[in-house]
Amino acid sequence: MSALDFDLSDQHFWARPMAEREAAFDTLRARDTPAFFEEMEVSFAPKGIGYHALVRHADILEASRNPEVFSSGRGGATNIPDMPPEFAEYFGSMINMDDPRHARLRRIVSRAFTPKMIKQFEADVETAAARIVDDLLVTGPGCDFVTEVAARLPLKIICDMMGIPEKDYQFIFERSNQILGGFDPEYAGDDITKVAERLLNAGMELQQLVQDQAAHRADHPTSDLISALVNANIDGEQLTLQELGSFFILLVVAGNETTRNAISYGMRLLSNHPDQRALLLADTEARLPGAVEEIVRLASPVNFMRRKVTRDHEMNGNMYREGEKVVLFYWAANRDERVFADPYAFDITRDPNPHVGYGGPGPHFCLGAHLARREITVMLRELLRRVPQLEVGHPDRLHSSFINGIKHMECTF
Repeated sequence: MSALDFDLSDQHFWARPMAEREAAFDTLRARDTPAFFEEMEVSFAPKGIGYHALVRHADILEASRNPEVFSSGRGGATNIPDMPPEFAEYFGSMINMDDPRHARLRRIVSRAFTPKMIKQFEADVETAAARIVDDLLVTGPGCDFVTEVAARLPLKIICDMMGIPEKDYQFIFERSNQILGGFDPEYAGDDITKVAERLLNAGMELQQLVQDQAAHRADHPTSDLISALVNANIDGEQLTLQELGSFFILLVVAGNETTRNAISYGMRLLSNHPDQRALLLADTEARLPGAVEEIVRLASPVNFMRRKVTRDHEMNGNMYREGEKVVLFYWAANRDERVFADPYAFDITRDPNPHVGYGGPGPHFCLGAHLARREITVMLRELLRRVPQLEVGHPDRLHSSFINGIKHMECTF
């Protein structure tokens, strides 16, 4: 393929076969300079100036380490068009901010994601994973692995952490699908002109749910995360209700969707590579940590984040001008042949494995990476122990440029 054969801004590109995506990014990594793409027309924002596609591992590392040059807060990081003001109320979380606002929010919420705090949830993760496999064995083969297994664990853990009752799980699951599947016909229908309306409605409903819970916890605190955040006073700072709502949307969308896709891809990779499955089964405890890292590398659940250049800057021999946009394609960087030998191979013993599946280094490295690793590890361990011959079929992929997702995937055992 040549650079003229595809357009990363065309939503149809992201629905093409995976082999074509791989070939396209191979072409981009082979270029001397990052390719520049025009932005697509969207109904909810003016057309932007376009963007440089960063696809090499070295570029993504350096841009991530320089947030003062490559800004997350000037128009948002999770979208290529600049985020309209009305979107910021629901999706203007710390992932779309620069310091000092980003540092303030991260400082307040990070106490819920330390290894010590996550350790308190380890028993809950193991219990939930065991119950999910119990239900799988009762349901039997032929069920949807994504909805019946992969999606359930991260959703339950996040809701339990926040103190959201089980009756709201399905509601949250559906709204998070609507937010990340904005252009997928299953979630968006055929009328793409209403994408903005559906996104805003889903964001409003999720924010209202958590704010209702927060109002009650302010007077009736419990041991959950909503209570801790509503009543937290760290260095004289607290979250506002709007900030809490945006953080909750970030949690249920980023934390839930990405981990469920890593679990789904993990089982797909193990099904497609029986040699690696046998290797893992031969010494599960010793090899599972490496297997999880390799799964996250190849899954790359978040395809990209966007940055805006704050001043003229030279990086790895290329010049970027103030006001320009760059898009950090993690999926492509995780297949960079300069860093990963035989990058398309699934090798659970790969070492070192400096993937950017949780983002690049710097202040925006995934806050929930430790919890995500724990959930993937526990779920795969439970499946390998109790259903060692489980296999999954062809994945029904999410039509999205942002999330490398699997919507449905039949399993047999």
